[in-house]
Amino acid sequence: MKRLPLALLLATVALPLTTVAAHAQSAAPAPTLTAAKDGVEVTAGALKMKLIALSDDLVRVRIARGGVYAEDASWAVLPAQRATRATVTSTADGFTTAKLRVRIGAGGAVTFETLDGKIISADAAPASVDGKAFTLTKTLPITEHFYGLGDKTGGLDRRGKAFVDWNTDAFGFSSSDDPIYKSIPFFASTGAAGGSYGILLDNTYRTWFDFGHKDAETLAFGGPDGPIDYYFIAGPSLGDVTRRYAGLTGRAPLAPKWALGYQQSRYSYMSADEVREIARHLRADRVPTDVIWLDIDYQDRNRPFTTNPKTFPDMAKLVADMKAQGIKLVAITDLHIAKVDTGYAPYTSGKRGDEFVKNPDGSDYVAPVWPGPSVFPDFTQAKSRAWWGTLYKGFLDDGVAGFWNDMNEPAIFNTATKTMPLDTQHRIASDDFATRTGDHREIHNVYGMQNTRATYDGLLSLRPNERPFVMTRASYAGGQRYAVTWTGDNSATWDHLKLSVHQILNLGLSGFAYSAADVSGFAGGPSPDLLTRWFEIGAFTPVFRDHSATGTPRVEPWVDGPDHLAIRRRFVEERYRLMPYFYALADQNSRLGDPIMRPVFYDYPSAASMGCDQSMAFTLGKALLIAPPPSPESPQRYDVCLPAGGWYDYWTGQRAGSPEPTSAGPIQSATQAVPTEHAKGDRVSETPRLDRLPVFVRAGTILPRQPLVQSTAQTPSGPLMLDIYPGEDCVGTLYEDDGTTLAYQRRGYLRQTVRCSVTANGLTIAFDAREGSFAPWWKQIAVTVHGWTGAATVAQDRKAITAQPDSAAGTLSFTVAAPIRATQVTLAR
Repeated sequence: MKRLPLALLLATVALPLTTVAAHAQSAAPAPTLTAAKDGVEVTAGALKMKLIALSDDLVRVRIARGGVYAEDASWAVLPAQRATRATVTSTADGFTTAKLRVRIGAGGAVTFETLDGKIISADAAPASVDGKAFTLTKTLPITEHFYGLGDKTGGLDRRGKAFVDWNTDAFGFSSSDDPIYKSIPFFASTGAAGGSYGILLDNTYRTWFDFGHKDAETLAFGGPDGPIDYYFIAGPSLGDVTRRYAGLTGRAPLAPKWALGYQQSRYSYMSADEVREIARHLRADRVPTDVIWLDIDYQDRNRPFTTNPKTFPDMAKLVADMKAQGIKLVAITDLHIAKVDTGYAPYTSGKRGDEFVKNPDGSDYVAPVWPGPSVFPDFTQAKSRAWWGTLYKGFLDDGVAGFWNDMNEPAIFNTATKTMPLDTQHRIASDDFATRTGDHREIHNVYGMQNTRATYDGLLSLRPNERPFVMTRASYAGGQRYAVTWTGDNSATWDHLKLSVHQILNLGLSGFAYSAADVSGFAGGPSPDLLTRWFEIGAFTPVFRDHSATGTPRVEPWVDGPDHLAIRRRFVEERYRLMPYFYALADQNSRLGDPIMRPVFYDYPSAASMGCDQSMAFTLGKALLIAPPPSPESPQRYDVCLPAGGWYDYWTGQRAGSPEPTSAGPIQSATQAVPTEHAKGDRVSETPRLDRLPVFVRAGTILPRQPLVQSTAQTPSGPLMLDIYPGEDCVGTLYEDDGTTLAYQRRGYLRQTVRCSVTANGLTIAFDAREGSFAPWWKQIAVTVHGWTGAATVAQDRKAITAQPDSAAGTLSFTVAAPIRATQVTLAR
């Protein structure tokens, strides 16, 4: 064996990995580049690689193993997305697009740069292939931070940690356990010299990611087998990356409006009478509610697609009784089918159609889950997915509104791995995959996603004009096309409350805008204070479900007495008042891909370097900043850092932080500069109180709200409310549709942009013309302008309107007819 000289060997041992990689690259073979109109093909020794520009800021990198590329197919990226192309300009060492430069170095190492030469991401070494396994490494500047990978534990930032993608039934998981329920092999970076970027490693095997854990200067990721195929998404902002990733893997469809309401659940409500009593209590206590969930005990002997004839004798009647109170039912339908030879139609029809996963010898794979010995649909077959979808007809005929796919990692009882053996066989006959058989090593991480696909498509087939609602525990990249999700079986601890915020934020950055954590914690039992604080925070998360395990203390809103109930109800009510804002964010997500709940630095990048402990802070859209205590169980005072531009306290309507130094009052004239304090951002101090959750509104927000209702099935009474907080980029969006059907896809919606601008003597509010054909419930709009002093003359298209100033609140209020065409409202002192 050829040996290095001793001096060089000792020097190499002392060098960091990135420096060693540089030495390796200098000795690597020079690449041969073959230009193409959409990219370049690279050969460097044994390495063969294609780089394809799908758009000006999105490059697909495919590496051949043994000189052969894997099939061009994907569960995550749809064919139409993979087929898009940008025209490139070839260079001596790669190519450029209109936004990006790609350089190929020694050995085939890839560097992505901005057009002015700033490095976005650079390989630390050429791709390494060892048999079927592969490793990709990139340099890791000290400034970079990483997010995404779905609901992994370990905090919001992935920097310094390592993770494995292998969907796992993780009951009782800790805040640092890995892996857990989902495998979303996408991450986004901030802090690189060339701006943010994202990488999707489209490989369903047991892939791994190391963000400087093994070596502080190296980002590494890879897998044991499968395609070496990744998508590089250039920013420059985190929002740009997130939106492009959502476009690449499919944006979440607009959920039914009731999915944004409060949802009550338990494992389990044991009878139809108990469900009725829960609904009665919620209505008697005036807790607005849209959904009650049915866990497995509504079934006959835990068999999916059945009901217990004694405890749930008439599902259609129960649904009708709930509908009369404005409440929907969502029922669990696990993917295991009881192996019962007679009297159980799902097994009989599935066996007849040969729809189940196989053992290596060709027999049906059978394993114990909740019903006992069970078989499992072969969801990688299009025909098996279609069969599964037909099983929902009875429940839909009864009026059940949505469905919950649990245990779909897939979870198996009485086995050390908690899942199927790796040699279990799945028949692949779907999409643009070649028809073949794959083993469970390949299909495991995508199995739950295809389960939800079968449910979603089945519901849509049975009710073609209704929006399906599906909840899933396990999924893969792109799974947001079919289901909302939650973080699984968490625990009733303060630590898990904090973890839930990080998990939901990272799910949003990973495509899953509709996500939740079990409010209260699933396992164990929360203290009254913990449950109340979780209700407060849960009221501002995308999906708000109170859920707990069998045998644990009850966690319905009323369980800890009237004082706690009053606080919990107040926050549920505030969510319903904010429903127009939530729904406009849902519309924005369906069109653009922006998360509903976001890290503060998503819209305000400078917040990442502000000095406060922001580990619990987040924004709801761009307009609202929610700032729970960073140590949620502690009474210690804490600071909230508010990004530049000015903010208001949501609860009081008053300016937050430093006062506005203007003689004319809080609203500045168009010629006045933003005060230095607001240009840099503000810091406010908070003392934790159980009855207060600090919420702030960005100056420049036009916030739609509505009168209180007890469910989204109830039409609000009175005008739509618009709270206007003048500032730069002052804008808001009104959105409405029928809430349940797909008519919004055919212009059956209302979308209207509202803007405001400060003038020399007041304010102008401009309503754009309405888009779409839907007639909303409101006929009038009640406007409240915050930060106003003194009286005013108000006119809508020059017609005078009576306004009421409130000097104590610093507001001016008036009501206008809801504009259909472009309209201006002027306020003058």
